[in-house]
Amino acid sequence: MRERSRPRGRREGGGGGGRNAGGAASPPRTERRGAPAAGGGRRMEEGAADLRQRRKQNCTESDKMAPEERHKENSKLGRSPKYMLIQRFAKLFFGCLAAVTSGMMYAVYLSTYHERKFWFSSRQELEREITFQGDSAIYYSFYKELLKAPSFERGVYELTHNNKTVSLKTINAVQQMTLYPELIASVLYQASGSEEVIEPVYFYIGIVFGLQGIYVTALFVTSWVMSGTWLAGMLTVAWFIINRTDTTRIDYSIPSRENWALPYFACQVAALTGYLKKNLNCSAEKFCYLLVSASTYTFMMMWEYSHYLLFVQAVSLFLLDSFALAQSEKVHEVYKIYMFSLFLGYLLQFENSALLVSPLLSLVAALMLSKYLQMNVKKGTFMSRLLKIMYIYLVLTVTLTLNLLLKMFVPHKENEHLLKFLEIKLGLNTTKMKYLWTPYVCMLAAFGVCSPELWMTLFKWLRLKAVHPILLALILSMAVPTIIGFSLWKEFFPRIMTELSELQEFYDPDTVELMTWIKRQAPVAAVFAGSPQLMGVIKLCTGWMVSSLPLYNDDDLLKRNENIYQIYSKRSAEDIYKILTSYKANFLIIEDSICNEVGPVRGCRVKDLLDIANGHVYGSSFCAVWCRRTGTGCPEGLLLGDVEKLPGHGPEPPALGVPPGPEVVCEEGDSYAYSKYGRFCHEIKMNYSPYVNYFTRVYWNRSYFVYRINTVISFQS
Repeated sequence: MRERSRPRGRREGGGGGGRNAGGAASPPRTERRGAPAAGGGRRMEEGAADLRQRRKQNCTESDKMAPEERHKENSKLGRSPKYMLIQRFAKLFFGCLAAVTSGMMYAVYLSTYHERKFWFSSRQELEREITFQGDSAIYYSFYKELLKAPSFERGVYELTHNNKTVSLKTINAVQQMTLYPELIASVLYQASGSEEVIEPVYFYIGIVFGLQGIYVTALFVTSWVMSGTWLAGMLTVAWFIINRTDTTRIDYSIPSRENWALPYFACQVAALTGYLKKNLNCSAEKFCYLLVSASTYTFMMMWEYSHYLLFVQAVSLFLLDSFALAQSEKVHEVYKIYMFSLFLGYLLQFENSALLVSPLLSLVAALMLSKYLQMNVKKGTFMSRLLKIMYIYLVLTVTLTLNLLLKMFVPHKENEHLLKFLEIKLGLNTTKMKYLWTPYVCMLAAFGVCSPELWMTLFKWLRLKAVHPILLALILSMAVPTIIGFSLWKEFFPRIMTELSELQEFYDPDTVELMTWIKRQAPVAAVFAGSPQLMGVIKLCTGWMVSSLPLYNDDDLLKRNENIYQIYSKRSAEDIYKILTSYKANFLIIEDSICNEVGPVRGCRVKDLLDIANGHVYGSSFCAVWCRRTGTGCPEGLLLGDVEKLPGHGPEPPALGVPPGPEVVCEEGDSYAYSKYGRFCHEIKMNYSPYVNYFTRVYWNRSYFVYRINTVISFQS
């Protein structure tokens, strides 16, 4: 049957007809020859029908041909089909067992390490909650609120119309903070009847640790599918754990969105790798397709930056398709998954405009438009050849144009802040973003070591003739990873066991005392002001309202954070009082760690950045005088706000008593002015007027100073 179909497929292909991977003939297209140019929609429908029919024929033929070809191959090697079936089943069973075991062991390892680090089981609830810092505290606080709500529906309503977190502001916390992980966790906790079995905090972090185990399992499977041997998966897991500080942020922030989202992305990559493989039977292809669809959408719902990672993935698929390294039909099916996930995410994320102006949407739309043009232009003509040559240029041009048009007509202020924040994180903190790509470097390295095909390609390139390259490739693809695995075991396994056996301790009595004082002494309606990171902890541990949050995707919250940080700048008591009262704050908390911060790199401390932003440092005028009088360069750190170290204060530089020397050129462009006020966080501790007129100290310990903001100002003489 196959011998008859192949010549017919070649005749029709030579006449401009369709052609599929199995060599099957496409249906005759005589009806199209007389179709008018305006029948683009009809041709598109016919092309889609042809594509579906070819895919169906491919699946049917591959399912029929695969057993026959395997039977012929086995008969040549003298192997019975039963023997091969048992061998394949054993390989699949032990590989899956190793993948699942690796994920479970990694989850147990994280749980044990977390317990050793924080002594979690032996601490009170308040001490456990203090381990959540910054935005992590905010995420977990909303999880607590959902569990305390009389019903799940009421809890969701209170989060979407939240006016008990930030003063003078009602926020949709679900949309603004991407709280879908907390919604899922609270539903699972209550639906599973875990209230009588496990505490909420253990259930919450247990889900996160379990997802990290799924993350490792997905990396294992991806490396296995790529190389054909589960030794590559074992090596991937080993390198992932050894480089844990670069592959994950679980140590620093358990509830962060990345820790919830990246495991789903790893599952998507594993399913996509399997889906793009050739000679895949229909059942496996459908399973991979469904898994790609589900994991892509879930990943997009879990993390506000997910569509940027998917954009990078879409660009990679586009390049693979352009250079004929992947099946075009499958790649375009993935594009449809992207499009469906974007629009469904837009609807379920309260019409999130950031997804509409996402570069992923523009790229996918451009790719689908280019595909439509290619299908509706008669093959063999000058226009079809031009489209093929200009394909990449056309896609890039349409993508940029469409993205600019969307940004012109779709309001996206929040998206602008996301882009700026992401740009800063990628530009200035590249080493801190390694957790996004390091796991896949481990996976590709394991694939390169364990893949027989790559070893064969290397030996053919070297033209080895002494030993058969196929035999040598098979030997090395097993021997090299085994040797590497034993060496890693010998060197790093003792370190991991030592890490788990060490008893660490998270000890922060000052914060515990502060939270206890707030819960006992502060009025229920009080509003606290301070650094955004501390406000997150206060919201979690006490439930009191705060004036700011550690969020970076909202205009108003960004402005609040910037204004309230002025308590560590050189501003007057009156200025700070006006800022705080504008947000209805009742209490101010000064952190000694920020006020007296001694950083390794000057200019990057909070107070340094505030001084530069406010222009409260000596600038070029002082630098020039200093250089002329001393004949040297500017003193180290002088332009970074350390004015207090210099003798004398005033708008002019202090008298140096040094004869004028040769003029030295200093930094240009500095035009900073001197502030006549001292640093507020220092001056308020002195308890003199006018600071005592505006603020009254009500509590202090070694790390925190709490001041009540006076509603009635009494000026002392």
